[in-house]
Amino acid sequence: MNEIPTRETFQSLYAGKAPWDIGKPQPVFVQAANKVQGAVLDAGCGTGENALFFAERGHPVVGIDFLEYPLQEARRKAAGRGLAVEFNSMDALTLPEFDRKFDSVIDCGLFHGFSDEQRGRYVEGLSHVTKPGGRLFLACFSDAEPGELGPRRVSKREIEEAFADGWKIEAITPTQFEVIPEMKDSFSPGGPKAWFVVAKRA
Repeated sequence: MNEIPTRETFQSLYAGKAPWDIGKPQPVFVQAANKVQGAVLDAGCGTGENALFFAERGHPVVGIDFLEYPLQEARRKAAGRGLAVEFNSMDALTLPEFDRKFDSVIDCGLFHGFSDEQRGRYVEGLSHVTKPGGRLFLACFSDAEPGELGPRRVSKREIEEAFADGWKIEAITPTQFEVIPEMKDSFSPGGPKAWFVVAKRA
């Protein structure tokens, strides 16, 4: 099992070149874009590329992250592109206290960073902020990705167990993350193997 990353881990990664910060939305979210409806929450938005992509498509979007540097970058990008996206400093584990509701929630690489205990709290928060009938779109590292580099691997069964209460899983599909060119040789050809999850809030 890979170590659970800390705030300092992410600060260090953003100080260099974060492997996932590819300067555009992750392809799997582009492919799923037509399924995303209404107001969108991007949980763990980083420098904002996925949030900005959905804003360009006309969605009201809120992005949250617990680090200030990526949020500053996200706000800078939004201003430069003339997009009105709300980027807030927030720990995703505090979502149970967030008094907002969304039609769609996206998670690109956040879920796999939590411990078992944190995972339960996070899913509780997702349940709180997703409207009944709303959907979660989640991409996480798969246990099919070999080696130890990168975050904790997640099995299909773990996903099913995490969302067993209050959610209907509509799809768990094998996919891959795109990473920056410098990291391409560190993972599977085509990028780290991942799961893409679509789950509907009961």
